[in-house]
Amino acid sequence: MNSVFNVTEEILSAILKCIDEAIHVVNTEGITIFYNQVAATHDGLKISEVIGKPLLSVFPSLNNQSSTLLKVIETKKPIYHETQAFVNLHGRKIETVNTTLPIFVEGELIGAVEIAKDYSRIKQLSERLVEIQKDLTPRNGMAVKQQVGYTFRDVLTINQSFINVKKKAEKLAKSDSPILVYGESGTGKELFVQSIHHASKRVSGPFITQNCAAIPENLLESILFGTSKGSYTGAVDRPGLFELANGGTLFLDELNSMPFDLQAKLLRVLEDGAVRRIGSTKVTSVNVRVISAMNVYPKKAMEENKLRTDLFYRLNVLTFELIPLRQRKEDILFLSELFISHYNFELRKQVTGLDENVKSTFLTHLWPGNVRELKHTIEYMMNVCEGDQLTVADLPLMLKNFAQKPGNSISGLALRENLKEFEVQLIRNALEISGGKIHQAAILLDIPRQTLQYKIKKLNIH
Repeated sequence: MNSVFNVTEEILSAILKCIDEAIHVVNTEGITIFYNQVAATHDGLKISEVIGKPLLSVFPSLNNQSSTLLKVIETKKPIYHETQAFVNLHGRKIETVNTTLPIFVEGELIGAVEIAKDYSRIKQLSERLVEIQKDLTPRNGMAVKQQVGYTFRDVLTINQSFINVKKKAEKLAKSDSPILVYGESGTGKELFVQSIHHASKRVSGPFITQNCAAIPENLLESILFGTSKGSYTGAVDRPGLFELANGGTLFLDELNSMPFDLQAKLLRVLEDGAVRRIGSTKVTSVNVRVISAMNVYPKKAMEENKLRTDLFYRLNVLTFELIPLRQRKEDILFLSELFISHYNFELRKQVTGLDENVKSTFLTHLWPGNVRELKHTIEYMMNVCEGDQLTVADLPLMLKNFAQKPGNSISGLALRENLKEFEVQLIRNALEISGGKIHQAAILLDIPRQTLQYKIKKLNIH
């Protein structure tokens, strides 16, 4: 039995050593019993300096309250995605994001395990970005005009509904009210937002973008609102993006990824027009137009507790929904021709257009990646084509497989078979758009979840 246990222990240890995450395990007395090389690299230590040692002797800047491992030992409750800053045995400052879990064997607590990510590098890059944006903002009352790449002339469409959305946006761009833009990935939300800024009276002011999904919560807060010297170890006086965007536009992309607590602080800034840096008591007035974007419907985000209702109603003064490409089919061939002209110039080719089979495939495909997917598809085809037209042979593999299915050609008139193939393709596209989530796919297809599950099984859809 002991030999089996030892072999199992050796295998488990080997597996943990191979995992590309920092793993640190302590027993109930706070003594380290496992510590992998990734953790040692993150913490600037050797494994031999940590194994068998009391946690607080290796990390003297921590204590029973600030150490996530010791806190979990005390409370017996897990901690998820908590940031931790500490100084190691050699005086080096370390910053991590930790998930820390209690370890129970037969109902008895025997220790705690911590999986940590080093975000020091992310923080350095993010703070550098803030510094770069700071260099581009107005100084001494002299406005520095930033380059905004797109205007409404770049929002290309022949779909009347989308044309109406453009006209409404051009008209309301002159307002200072907050704007919420939502649409699926690839519909051109940033292009649309830049166009609004360019058409506004703030065009000579800064245009600053922040993706809310790209940065951990604590770091995002300091980037948005700034920091005051001494607010935490190593903190310096630094303005946040709200201060840097003063007189201009702040674009918050993927707002639904912003943590709830931070959304409440954002709401206060929108209500009061004032920000307070982290660790400071001084309040600074700002004149910023906030434009937010989401890749899910606001109602759905609120139902899933990803968007505060009060924040939504504050931002929802002016709202624009960008129509997915599958709902404006006339734009598919229109944009295809424009992209072909673009890549003809770039690749020095003379492709005249799409052949009829490709046109049929393009009009049948649901384009889950929207305009971005269409553009990348044309780019691929333009690179591989050797004739004067783009043909099915030039299609990317996924679209080629779709085009070659019997139900996707117009040649056969067998209604039952064509309807079956079309149903399969609709379900596959809905699953692709929803990331494989049955509930969301059922909403897109406008059928009950149970019906979708039945059809997936019946049609043998993988």
